Amino acid sequence: MRTRHRETPSAAHRFGAAGLGGALLLAVHGCADPDATPTGGDADETMGDDAAIDDADTTHGTSNDGGNADGVGTGDTGTDDTGSDDTGGDGIVPLYDDGTELEPEIHYDRGDAIVTRFADRGRDRHAREDQFQSYDHYLPHYWEYRTARMMIVDTVAKGGSTIEISYVTEWPLGAIEFRAWYSGQGTVAAYHGNYGNQFTEEGPGTYDNELQKVSDEGTQYKYSYTIDSAISLGGEHSPLAVGQFMEFENSQFLDQVPVGRNNYYGTTYLYAVGTGGMVPWSTVGDFADQSSERENSHPIAEAGWSGGGTTLAYMHSGEPDNQYMQMATNLSSVNGQRFVLGRRVHHTNMIDGSHDESAENGLFDDLVGLAGPNFVNDSCDGCHTRNGRAPVAAIGEPLDKWVFRVAAADGGPDPMRGSVLQPFSTAGGAGEGQVSIAQWMEDGDGLRSPVYEFAKGTPGRFSARLAPPLVGMGLLEAVAESTVLEWHDPDDADGDGISGRVQRVDDPVTGELRLGRFGWKAGASSLTHQIAGALNTDMGVMTSVKPEPDCGPMQADCGNGEGPELADEHLADLVKYVALLGMRPRRDLDDAEALRGEAVFAELGCDTCHRPSMTTSPFHPFAELRNQVIHPYSDLLLHDMGPRLEDSLGEGEASGAEWRTTPLWGIGLSACVTGGVEGPFQQQTCTPHESYLHDGRARTLDEAIRWHGGEAEDAEIAYEALDDGDRSALLRFLASL
Repeated sequence: MRTRHRETPSAAHRFGAAGLGGALLLAVHGCADPDATPTGGDADETMGDDAAIDDADTTHGTSNDGGNADGVGTGDTGTDDTGSDDTGGDGIVPLYDDGTELEPEIHYDRGDAIVTRFADRGRDRHAREDQFQSYDHYLPHYWEYRTARMMIVDTVAKGGSTIEISYVTEWPLGAIEFRAWYSGQGTVAAYHGNYGNQFTEEGPGTYDNELQKVSDEGTQYKYSYTIDSAISLGGEHSPLAVGQFMEFENSQFLDQVPVGRNNYYGTTYLYAVGTGGMVPWSTVGDFADQSSERENSHPIAEAGWSGGGTTLAYMHSGEPDNQYMQMATNLSSVNGQRFVLGRRVHHTNMIDGSHDESAENGLFDDLVGLAGPNFVNDSCDGCHTRNGRAPVAAIGEPLDKWVFRVAAADGGPDPMRGSVLQPFSTAGGAGEGQVSIAQWMEDGDGLRSPVYEFAKGTPGRFSARLAPPLVGMGLLEAVAESTVLEWHDPDDADGDGISGRVQRVDDPVTGELRLGRFGWKAGASSLTHQIAGALNTDMGVMTSVKPEPDCGPMQADCGNGEGPELADEHLADLVKYVALLGMRPRRDLDDAEALRGEAVFAELGCDTCHRPSMTTSPFHPFAELRNQVIHPYSDLLLHDMGPRLEDSLGEGEASGAEWRTTPLWGIGLSACVTGGVEGPFQQQTCTPHESYLHDGRARTLDEAIRWHGGEAEDAEIAYEALDDGDRSALLRFLASL
């Protein structure tokens, strides 16, 4: 047994963003969709939770007393207690409060009906067709003419008997296809009702958030139909009633669209009649068994809704590598097109403008020549492939999906590299020097740690960090500061051996003190801050948030020196894309071993830091993220993880040994997302790649747990003392997340 000891956390100097001024445009914080034209009344609803409807609440609006336009807190924290010194706030200013301007609600009570407004995209095949493996991926030209704004007006909860379906497309349809009430006869994509021929067609024109025409000018097209009965799996018709679930799929069969193919299917949704909103679903029964429900859809229990209303259906289409790439289930009708535009930015090479998925997608001229002159990677997807965590490269291979934060021996900026090592150059050559893993050192417990080789000399101090997964980041931004501050306990006042503490960072735009949330050491306070920082240091792309290049004090010609390069509009779209990714649900909710593992997780005290549940704030600008009960398994605090995980460079107020608690949601899916699939089309299988902790040293979840020290030392010792059955159950539980 190795020697163990707990170290006292040490504070480092605050990491600031001095000198960064100006204000970010409204679009960057997503307070309004410029393509949507609200017309008063119901267009700007702000009721709150998708899952709960208060019939008495008929007051609507997009802000409380105005708020500042960019959605960033103004410093007036009178309505929020997060600035209280006795909780460790020390003047932390909330990102959002009751003055923040809010996007229109997705789901609200209109008085005579429950209204749900959401977005959809074109799909290649259907949700259950695992033999095609072609549902969750994105086809060429996915951002051009291939999203739809949809609205369901449900009168059933108000004593009515109908559901009105309407949607607006970006291009006229040829055949109109709206299929509802799953039958599963003949194929797993069969429905009892295809209402397409009965839809009313309008357009062209321009439509507002209520999908009403506000102008005859424009190129949008509206289609609508009223459903007046339910159809059971067996085909029996009955009146619509509260408690029924209507599965439906809206297909976009485009009429001679200028680019790409014409015909697309749509997302498969399960709608809760009379209460409103889409719910994540899974299937029941075996299609081959005529006596079963033949893969009929049923709601997933709310315990499995990892991302609240953003939670996706279980993946049935046989595409394990695409788990992290989907639109949130509750994606607002105003954000469908913004989401795919942001995805295009994410997948664009910012040197030559090419799209990394298909040559058919052409070049994105606005993004040509933005990266460099020094950079780590030339696209967002280059590091965050399929939005998953980066793999560990082979010995001697360039670590081009990692970030190496660097400093001089005294902790100041590296004189020739700045704060982040950028190993590549658009001018050719080695940039600031490539880094690779020279070898792995293995200890007596079978745990390995990397030894790095720096082509241009080892920095005085450095911290190696591989790219983390992107899913769930928007929800974490929506958690109120007061929630996190409740767990702030730097002196271990409760005596439980856990002394987690908040990271505090300066807002790069306003200069205000914020709660750190993102990055391995919680060095960024918002998604905009995090993404703009990554563009700056990892790609050499300047924005209005981070307009100065990352240069060492003795370094010349390391940046453009001309200020912002990426337009605020594209940054805003990219922020929305990352913020509104859907989260896969927890699996194995009825599995006895996984449930036993959940109990072991709590008994070991793992949930003291990896907190299972929290509720997001009502003040986030994006309706999809407000008032959601989520299960991230993190407290967003810094914890001392002991000397074995300590690096030589802290960040902000975090020491080298302190790390933000990594969220565990989705961790059981990450190996296939990172590793991808291989094999012939329609027969591809997962090639798992596991790489956990900040530098990928852990090859399994078991190894990741055994690396825990410092504040987690007692839990790690208890884990090693478990019998084989309890240890296996714990790992099964983690794999179900």
